[in-house]
Amino acid sequence: MTDIAPFKGLTYNFNSGADLSKLVAPPYDVISTDEQESYYKTDPHNIIRLILGRKMKGDSDWDNKYTRASEYFRKWESQKTLIHAEKPCIYLTSMTYDPGTGEPKRTRWGLIALVRIEEEDSGVILPHEKTFSAHKDDRLKLMRSSNAQFSQIFGLYEDKNNVILNACKNAMDLSPQIAFNFKDGSRHEMWSLDDPALFKIVADTMRKKRIFIADGHHRYETSRNYRNIMRTRYGMRPANRSYDFVMMYLSNMDDKGLTILPSHRLIKQVSDFRIKDFLKKIEKNFEITSYPVPEDTAFKWSSTLKQKLRETGTLSTAIGLYHNKSGKYYLFSLKQGAGEKMADDIHPSLKKLDVIVLSRLILQEGLGFSREDLDNDRIFHYQSDIRTAVSQVQSGDYEMAFLLNHTRLEHVKEIAGSSLIMPRKSTYFYPKVITGLVINKIDPHEIIQVP
Repeated sequence: MTDIAPFKGLTYNFNSGADLSKLVAPPYDVISTDEQESYYKTDPHNIIRLILGRKMKGDSDWDNKYTRASEYFRKWESQKTLIHAEKPCIYLTSMTYDPGTGEPKRTRWGLIALVRIEEEDSGVILPHEKTFSAHKDDRLKLMRSSNAQFSQIFGLYEDKNNVILNACKNAMDLSPQIAFNFKDGSRHEMWSLDDPALFKIVADTMRKKRIFIADGHHRYETSRNYRNIMRTRYGMRPANRSYDFVMMYLSNMDDKGLTILPSHRLIKQVSDFRIKDFLKKIEKNFEITSYPVPEDTAFKWSSTLKQKLRETGTLSTAIGLYHNKSGKYYLFSLKQGAGEKMADDIHPSLKKLDVIVLSRLILQEGLGFSREDLDNDRIFHYQSDIRTAVSQVQSGDYEMAFLLNHTRLEHVKEIAGSSLIMPRKSTYFYPKVITGLVINKIDPHEIIQVP
């Protein structure tokens, strides 16, 4: 059973006249070091100071990026830079963006609310990707220092009749409390909804649904770990304490604004790589087609490769390869029955995934990487845009790129519903949920009212 609840969120002061586009940021885990510095310079109250603080020389257990984030947080509250909602709310958001597919702009709707944290095997909130301890340790230190959730978990639910979104739209005013254009060209709007009748409709409709985690697996597991720590300290009674819930951004799987991008694999260097030897190793499993790299810019010919990948991928698993010294790019099409020959430790649902085929039949069998290597950020890098991936190989920043079609939503649902886990970076739900619209401050003595 899924429990959804409104909450008194902390937001930037809507009436202060501040430019909200300079206060928000993407999720912490997609921000590069250069981008971090840029957000620091954009505004002294940018959310970056809370979600991704600077490391400093001389950091200690009592003075570090986590304690400094907590200090900023308390200071911004006391100065009324951040203000509490007077009533519990559900926050309705719209994000209009360029999907990067050559199609018109799309608008994705979502609502921000509290969701009860579930046990790992409950079958209510379903992850689909592998997580790593280092990332969870980092986020837990931040939560324990600040006692707040600064970023929403991105969750998906099924609602073919759009009952929840229609109810939210009926309850909203014409003018949003927040409206701004972000620097990436996206348009963001948000409405604070405080109607108890709406809360009942949303809660009743969601109660029998499952939530699929689209993004924020590490942060969700961190919230469960934090909850367990707080339960040890403050107890489990009375029920519905604030730390039993996590802030989520929830979007309908059938929303026309939902976009999934691929995660192409970039490799810095493969020792003793010889293209002929490599192709010989994989030809038992793949039909291999090669194309000369034209003299056009990567921007032009990568679009052709993207189209070939998409067309071939409708019939079989299709994987592209571009190597910076070959003068060609390659298209691998999985031979009939080859995927079924993969090791018996792989569930049939996982064998449908292009990223599993790439991992097992190309990266491990063809290039000799171990399973541990596949999770090593120093070896593998990820890029969702095929043009950028090709350009980075062409420039010599990387030796090669393996290029993929995006994972289909029905495969995500099938795998999560079977309690299976995909390899990391199997999906890229685009765009990421922007950070800084709403913050959930956790008071261990507060009782959340579930409709």
